[in-house]
Amino acid sequence: MKVSEAVRSRRAIKWYDPDHVMPEETFRTLMEHVILSPTAFNIQNWRFVRITDAEQRKAIRAAAWDQAQVTDASELLVLCFDTRAWERQPERYWRNAPQEVRDFLLPALAEYYRDKPQVERDEGMRSCGLAGQTLMLMARELGYDSCPMDGFDYAAVAKLIDLPEDHEIAYMIAIGKATREPWPRPGQLALEEVLLENRF
Repeated sequence: MKVSEAVRSRRAIKWYDPDHVMPEETFRTLMEHVILSPTAFNIQNWRFVRITDAEQRKAIRAAAWDQAQVTDASELLVLCFDTRAWERQPERYWRNAPQEVRDFLLPALAEYYRDKPQVERDEGMRSCGLAGQTLMLMARELGYDSCPMDGFDYAAVAKLIDLPEDHEIAYMIAIGKATREPWPRPGQLALEEVLLENRF
C-alpha cells in the first residue's frame, strides 16, 4: 500500500471483530516501524503499554465510558511518555554519532530540558503524536484498522497500568479488524481555510 492510500483510507474505527487475533509476528513488525518515529534529540521518550490481559481490558473499558473497541480490538496500546527520558543515560541516544556531535548534543539536551516540566510534557505529547500516526498508517499497510482514543479517565487508567510518577499518558490506540465500514468523512475543511502563507 502506498503512503497516500494509507492516509486516505485511515479512519477512526469503533467496531472490531473480537475473535480476531493479530499474529505476534505482525504485531512485532508494526511496533518495529513505530519505534522509527522521530523524537526531539532522539530521546525516544515514548513508552507503549500493550494491554493483553482480558480483565485489565474490561477495567480500562469501564474507565473509557464503556467504549467497545477497548475490549473488541485485537490490540490496545496505551501511549505514554517518560518525562525524564532526556536524563536517563542520554549517551545511548547518540552512541553511533561522531564524537563531535555527541560532545555538542549531550550538554545541549540537558540545557533544553532541565527544570522545564512544560517542555518535558510538550515533547512527550509531540513524540506520542508522531508515533501514533506512524502506528495507524503502518496498521493500514498491514491490513488493520485503528482508533486513537482520549475519551477515558486518565487517572484511572494510569492506576490500572501502574504508571510511574515521572511518566504521563498521551492517549490510547485500539487496533484490529473492522466489522463495519466507517461513515463518510463528516466534513473536512477546505485546504484554503487551514493553509496560510507566511502569516495569518
